[in-house]
Amino acid sequence: MEVTARGAAVLLLLLICQALITVHSQEEEEVVQEEELQEEELQEEDQEVIETWTRNIKACTCDCESADSPTGTPAVIPPVPPTSLPSPPQGQPMNCMPECPYHRALGFESGSLTSDQISCSNQDQYSGWYSSWIPNKARLNNQGFGCAWLSKFNDQYQWIQIDLKEVGVVSGILTQGRCDADEWITKYSIQYRTVETLNWIYYKDQTGNNRVFYGNSDRSSTVQNLLRPPIVARYIRLLPLGWHTRIAMRMELLMCMNKCT
Repeated sequence: MEVTARGAAVLLLLLICQALITVHSQEEEEVVQEEELQEEELQEEDQEVIETWTRNIKACTCDCESADSPTGTPAVIPPVPPTSLPSPPQGQPMNCMPECPYHRALGFESGSLTSDQISCSNQDQYSGWYSSWIPNKARLNNQGFGCAWLSKFNDQYQWIQIDLKEVGVVSGILTQGRCDADEWITKYSIQYRTVETLNWIYYKDQTGNNRVFYGNSDRSSTVQNLLRPPIVARYIRLLPLGWHTRIAMRMELLMCMNKCT
């Protein structure tokens, strides 16, 4: 009789434990779902802020001789950017979105783009042999040992990032493979953001899907992809989606300019 009572008590205790575990699991699942919903809402808000800003910027032609030239006195008052976005640099009023008939190199190849403006995924793990293949080496036409950025890991979670230091208009990307081996990226996507506190936004195609850019097919040829429309941002990320042998890249960014500059 005593054994039966003890067994019933143990069974009751097990049932109570199981009920507590079930309740705890449900609470954890609800918290996770709520966090995911909040993250999605923030992403949508950030996307709306960027789209609103760029949608309000009128299209124009960068023509110095035109009376409506963006380098001259604007015919309309420039729209005020949302408070979460910085104003354009002083002396460079962004009263229109240039169609970018002309481009200039940002400075990867020339060296004017400094090493602290280029970063990559897992950068703190670049030691030993990899310390010669850091993102600062991802410069167009770079030669010799350490002539490219090599990702330490080859998967679709890697990226290389450029900080323009101020909001600019990025109009194109040039890519090459590694100079001394048959290694290159074959396709990639682009993310951008205007300030560090905003979430990353994917560059979209006309159907609203993440745009896929096609890269290289050999180690030395330069492949150019122009951005239409251009990106108005401070931070740019290039995310490899496909590669030959491994993720390796030399690159240059193109900035929109007009023919007076």
